[in-house]
Amino acid sequence: MSSLDRVPAVRKSGQERFIEGEADLGFDLLSFWRWSASDILSNATRGILAEYLVARALGVAADGVRDEWAPYDFETPDGVRVEVKSSAYLQAWFQKEMSQVKFLVPKTRAWSAATNILSDVLTRQAEVYVFALLTHQDKATVNPMDLKQWCFYVLPTSVLDARTRSQHSIGLANLCKLCGAVTYAQLREAVAEAARITQASRSI
Repeated sequence: MSSLDRVPAVRKSGQERFIEGEADLGFDLLSFWRWSASDILSNATRGILAEYLVARALGVAADGVRDEWAPYDFETPDGVRVEVKSSAYLQAWFQKEMSQVKFLVPKTRAWSAATNILSDVLTRQAEVYVFALLTHQDKATVNPMDLKQWCFYVLPTSVLDARTRSQHSIGLANLCKLCGAVTYAQLREAVAEAARITQASRSI
């Protein structure tokens, strides 16, 4: 019987062919990506895009692949565990008004893909949270690939843990009371500083 261990993801080029046995079916993996992920304004895809943008800013996404089941979104080359949350005023569907900006930040039980075991501990797994907001408010010109249309709020996890308000979510007004927005170019330093604060709080 073959092993039932975890199957590690391998980075693809997009040129991999779909086959039926030995027969080439005439389409490739890139065609699937185009079909499934072209709507980058939609909630689900925009969230993954936000993770990618932050990972690129922090030097993480140049190679390797996204781990969908990791307890946090990714780890920086310096070992900082990062969680990315995304929100936007505009949605892909018809709207009567702009969406309210809110980010979900619940504590979770970490699941290990290697062992298929769920932790008993309810906590926030990352050391730093990055809140990525697509700020643009005109559907005619919205472009999630334009980093000028985004801003980012970076918080040490210790600050979220210390909040006396909701531990499940945070709105934009309350987030702005805790930190200011940074640009894409400023993300790396903002994350490093937030990590120092969280690590210092845990050493006390």
